[in-house]
Amino acid sequence: MAVQPIDLQTLFTQLEKVGKLQASQKEGVAIQQSIQSLQMQKRTDEHIQSVNETQDTGQGTEEINDQNARKRQNGEEKDAGDGGDGDKTAAAGGKFTVFQDPALGKNIDFSG
Repeated sequence: MAVQPIDLQTLFTQLEKVGKLQASQKEGVAIQQSIQSLQMQKRTDEHIQSVNETQDTGQGTEEINDQNARKRQNGEEKDAGDGGDGDKTAAAGGKFTVFQDPALGKNIDFSG
């Protein structure tokens, strides 16, 4: 299948249109990529600026603190029934080591 001179004449006249078409296709891909990146950036900015609902943490520190308080209360009642000074016997025996942070629950972190 050989190329005839008439075919070459037709191709040469259409060459400018083909070049413009290919250039516009390459530009289209670049434009689509930039649009998608802008949309993704916009979604990210909206997500950062929005206030999100907190997730349920399950058994939180409140319940653990309640359990510890019940254990201490039960232990103090037993010690108080035995000799009277429940706190002193617990501290002397080394059963409990409770760390109390004076700033605990007083600072709020807004940074996220």
